[in-house]
Amino acid sequence: MKRFYRDVEIGGDAGEIQVLLDGCPVRTPAKNPLILPTRALGEAIAAEWREQTETVVPASMGLTRLANSALDTVRLNRDHTIGEIARFTATDLVCYRASDPDDLAARQNVAWQPLVDWVADEFQADLAVTDSLLPVAQSESCLSALRGAIEAFEDFPLTGLHAATAACGSVVLGLALGHGRIDGAAAWEFSLIDESFQIELWGEDEDSTERHAALKRDIAWAAEFLALSRELG
Repeated sequence: MKRFYRDVEIGGDAGEIQVLLDGCPVRTPAKNPLILPTRALGEAIAAEWREQTETVVPASMGLTRLANSALDTVRLNRDHTIGEIARFTATDLVCYRASDPDDLAARQNVAWQPLVDWVADEFQADLAVTDSLLPVAQSESCLSALRGAIEAFEDFPLTGLHAATAACGSVVLGLALGHGRIDGAAAWEFSLIDESFQIELWGEDEDSTERHAALKRDIAWAAEFLALSRELG
């Protein structure tokens, strides 16, 4: 799409921030007003629109796309979104450990176990961990506690949590990111421990390099969206 505007500004009061293109408020694909919860998020989204050159490339505007999702999808289907996030608990990446080689097992334990312990302390969710290839069943009390932790997120942060959890394959990593226990770079690194270990042994092909770069970008957007959605102002 050809760039159709010259000026990008921020308008509105706290809690109802809008991005204005030549004075006109941006709307979502579903034609909803793009009303943002914080000025910080508004400024970041405005920057994405300013950075567009002769052609507007939506794929380069990760924060805008997440905001659109928050308003067009998550707000209207909140319970469904919570359920999608919670389903990752049954197969959470950090609960499945290697029994060998020792180096890989040690890396997983160093990165993941402190977050498993944090989830237990913070939300009273005692996750079962296994080194078996077979699925491990989580207790109903654990599943309920984690769902409660997810439900505590308002619509915009919930959108970021959904994106982070899906990208990482882990509710634990998503919650840790959402609560500031780790940053986007750590979430990306922790989600790829197994693959990174294999790359060290056998090298990386072009497809993997591109996929890992896309994953890093998506997690970074989710992390920034989570942080900016919860700032005051």
